Amino acid sequence: MTGLKDRIKARIAAQGPLTVAEYMATCLGDPDEGYYTTRDPFGEKGDFITAPEVSQMFGELVGAACLSAWEALGRPERFELVELGPGRGTLMADLLRVAALRPAFVDAARLNLVETSPHLRQVQTETLQASPLKPHFCERFADVPDGPMILVANEFFDALPIHQFMRTPEGWRERCIGLSAEGHLTFGAGTARLPEAAIPASIASAPAGAICETQPAANAIAEDIGRRIADHGGAALIIDYGYLKTAPGDTLQALYRHAFDPVLAHPGDADLTAHVNFEALAAAAVSAGATALPPLTQGDFLLRSGLLERAGALGAGKSHGEQEAIRDAVERLAAPDRMGDLFKVLALTSSGLAFPPFDSAR
Repeated sequence: MTGLKDRIKARIAAQGPLTVAEYMATCLGDPDEGYYTTRDPFGEKGDFITAPEVSQMFGELVGAACLSAWEALGRPERFELVELGPGRGTLMADLLRVAALRPAFVDAARLNLVETSPHLRQVQTETLQASPLKPHFCERFADVPDGPMILVANEFFDALPIHQFMRTPEGWRERCIGLSAEGHLTFGAGTARLPEAAIPASIASAPAGAICETQPAANAIAEDIGRRIADHGGAALIIDYGYLKTAPGDTLQALYRHAFDPVLAHPGDADLTAHVNFEALAAAAVSAGATALPPLTQGDFLLRSGLLERAGALGAGKSHGEQEAIRDAVERLAAPDRMGDLFKVLALTSSGLAFPPFDSAR
């Protein structure tokens, strides 16, 4: 049993059940024993491997998209380059290597990394040591200076706390975490209810026992991004695993030592995530004045951006083993049964801004 698990149990015993959002926030962000505040969870030695860690091609193609956005913005002489949740800094290092091919882009950019973990800030600083831009760290997106902005967020929104509501005969009641008679952490229905006006039509007829997830924290940040883009101009690329239309379902999951784990088993030692509702995310940004372009799967985004061509260039003249590794990376990133369909890419822009490889807004 972890010390954090003991503290969570003591808190529940003294104050009552926790919402799923409170449990996620504690497990991931506790200052002393939180998952993201005390370790480097990325890569082979961590609990999961993100797309930038699979291959440099991912960050390079995201970088090419950012260059296209800067061109579409009219090549502003000063803009904020922002990444939310930069991980080990790998994506930004690869992005900036491509951006360096356009010195005017680098000269105009101020790099802002939104990161709360002191440990990961140090890792990111080391990763970006040879990059043409030095990072300015921000605790929150709200701390990013005003002005035109190009923003990237890869696997950021999935780690934000969600609320879950369960369909019962008395309506949609909030799902909470309490203590069983034996003193174990367990799920149950709390007293709070989802107001009828907040129930999407797509889940209104869900059967008893169905789970509805809401993401107010993610939507609030998307709204802030949308407002910044609408007020100052810019574009954002949001890449994450999730679903395009609101639907019932329990997507809360834990990952521990590269394997799925019971959500309540290892608080603070396991990663907790939930699938992102891209429909809700886009609606929040649009409500603040941004334009949301029709989202793509990660596979479509990468293939439209030139993944196969980049793979061919990267493998030219390499050994057979190196070429096989590049082909494996392409499959992992873009194949429908790997990351290609599970991950979605949402582009937010200021009004009228073209953003290849995305189609125009409907």
